[in-house]
Amino acid sequence: MTKNNLIFLDTETTGLGPDDRLCQLAYTFMGEEQEALFKPPLPISIDAMSVTHITNRMVEDKETFAESRMKMDLMRLLAEGNVLVAHNARFDVDMLRREDIVAHQFIDTFKVIYFLDETDAIPRYALQYLRYYFDLNIDEAPAHSALGDVRVLVALFEYLFGMMMERIGDEGQVLAQMIDISSKPLLYRTFTFGKHMGKPVKVVADEDPGYINWLLNQKIMSRENGEDDDENWIYTLDFYTKNKVN
Repeated sequence: MTKNNLIFLDTETTGLGPDDRLCQLAYTFMGEEQEALFKPPLPISIDAMSVTHITNRMVEDKETFAESRMKMDLMRLLAEGNVLVAHNARFDVDMLRREDIVAHQFIDTFKVIYFLDETDAIPRYALQYLRYYFDLNIDEAPAHSALGDVRVLVALFEYLFGMMMERIGDEGQVLAQMIDISSKPLLYRTFTFGKHMGKPVKVVADEDPGYINWLLNQKIMSRENGEDDDENWIYTLDFYTKNKVN
């Protein structure tokens, strides 16, 4: 496997719920960019429009993604064994699954940067935040545009790839490790919210196990209600519930 096997992708959607669908998709493969708007099977929410600036009027005369050439091309590329790259990839992978597209292997730049940031030096891992944190030089990449985000994604990936190449020195091994990191939930080190913000999770688990149990139940309930499936925090809290620090 080489970097020529990577599909850099981003979706914009009707919302963040379990039934929402994509209304814009962009990807780049072998340096060739593709982007299009699509008419989704349900209306775009006001919340989504306020972020993406894609309105129902803008997509009312567009083709559906299900009938598009882009879907067929993307399915073919993935069937050929190419690897999807996305930021917070699970969201995009799930959105594609709702369109009957399966990405068997993917690289999540969110998980890769967390893996590399061993001391939690980076305050936030949002794509646009990292764009400016690392001072990535990108032309024509407006935020919350699928193609703009893909261009930032490519630059971020190259930055992270360079960091890992310095450690490992082999392109195939770097890509294999990125895929492995991306396939597993993260074990968070530090609370970034709530009454224990800034404290190590393992310390809170020892000093306030009741909070860990309560938060785990809240995360599980949210997932079961279809609101938010926060796999990383569920994994982390469950880990420290089962492995109490002495």
